[in-house]
Amino acid sequence: MNRSEVITSIERHFDTGDFLADLAGRVAFRTESQNPERLADLRAYLDLEMRPCLERLGFRCEVLPNPVATGGPFLFAERIEDPGLTTVFSYGHGDVIRGQEGKWRAGLDPWTLKCEGDRIYGRGTADNKGQHSINLAALAAVYQARGRLGFNLRILIETGEETGSPGLRELCEANRQRFAAEVLIASDGPRLAAARPTIFLGTRGALNFDLIVDLREGGHHSGNWGGLLRNPGIVLAHALASITDANGAIQVPQWRPSSLTPSVRRALDGLEVDAGAHGPAIDTDWGEPGLTPAERVYGWSSFEVLAFVTGNPDYPVNAIPPRASAHCQLRYVVGVDPTDIVPALRRHLASHGFPDISVVEARDGFFAATRLDPDHPWVHWTSDSIERTTGGKPAILPNLGGSLPNDIFADVLGLPTVWIPHSYAACSQHAPDEHLLASVARDALRIMTGVFWDLGEPRSKP
Repeated sequence: MNRSEVITSIERHFDTGDFLADLAGRVAFRTESQNPERLADLRAYLDLEMRPCLERLGFRCEVLPNPVATGGPFLFAERIEDPGLTTVFSYGHGDVIRGQEGKWRAGLDPWTLKCEGDRIYGRGTADNKGQHSINLAALAAVYQARGRLGFNLRILIETGEETGSPGLRELCEANRQRFAAEVLIASDGPRLAAARPTIFLGTRGALNFDLIVDLREGGHHSGNWGGLLRNPGIVLAHALASITDANGAIQVPQWRPSSLTPSVRRALDGLEVDAGAHGPAIDTDWGEPGLTPAERVYGWSSFEVLAFVTGNPDYPVNAIPPRASAHCQLRYVVGVDPTDIVPALRRHLASHGFPDISVVEARDGFFAATRLDPDHPWVHWTSDSIERTTGGKPAILPNLGGSLPNDIFADVLGLPTVWIPHSYAACSQHAPDEHLLASVARDALRIMTGVFWDLGEPRSKP
């Protein structure tokens, strides 16, 4: 069987419903890592779904305990055909966000796969069960066609990504030699647009923190004390307004990256951010002036206020509240020093007349920024493989707009990281009605089958 024939076979795998049957079985596992009662479900997903699937392809599998007591287990699988062949590392996560039963549209259930038109509904279809299921099906197609892969592959499936990947860093630090490879090729996140195959090479970092104004004990009647007491909500609003201008352009100098390099700008040149018919319209005048939308989300930092609380929003009373707080987030790219994000903010607030505002980092809100150079040989190799399958060049993003634990693979394991996402921005991945697009899934199966076939070809290493 040749390359064209194996791609035809994966198309049949989708068209006959076999892929959807496999995915339905995986969606049925209620692997909510945010729910401590689901630890047994997380282990069952590895033991009953992932392990048998990979062992049928000749992988040696081992469930590894989490080095952190609060984290779920990991599955490590490897197939080493010849030490002289290219060794690839891949990754996926079997855990999902909470199901949010009862909040889905009528007729939908988070744990039951349902197809309507181009949409395949179910929790985890986009994030990440559908994506690693596509990759596993493509691997199986290549293995069945060749009787081997033609390259070495190590796979790690975790069960805690939705809670910040507890234990993943410690596991990789303890297993650097065991997890060694020449490149990471994995799938998560959205394409640039549903119809545009995409490669991304890292992720923006994310740091969550609280800004707190705590002025006094208890509230005081606004009639008796209005005009005499500082209002913490107003103070905090003015402090927040100093962090960006009125159009969202960041005013903290240390948060403005120095890494919008010529190679990054070339990669982003001409790319259009498209959320599809059901996604939000882009505010063209928001954010850093002079940048394209693609440069703003993939090449620059963004500051967001995720929640703002003062007084009692549900039952307001005529009292000046004693306290106000805002939960905030900085998404940042390579070129921003993560160790100086909070200190720089404290200096900025103090210089603008707000020295008493507390800045408290969230315990579970940190991912470091990573980026592989768009001119790296593995980027060109992967792009060429995708173009050979689809007839068109994929979009190449220096980094995803969101965040993943990619810094662990890039910095701890020292791997060049190439991600091939199989979802799209309007997939509702952390909300009710999460879905995978059937058209994207079928296209992704073809792409990944081509990638895995090409990895096994003689002299395939870039």
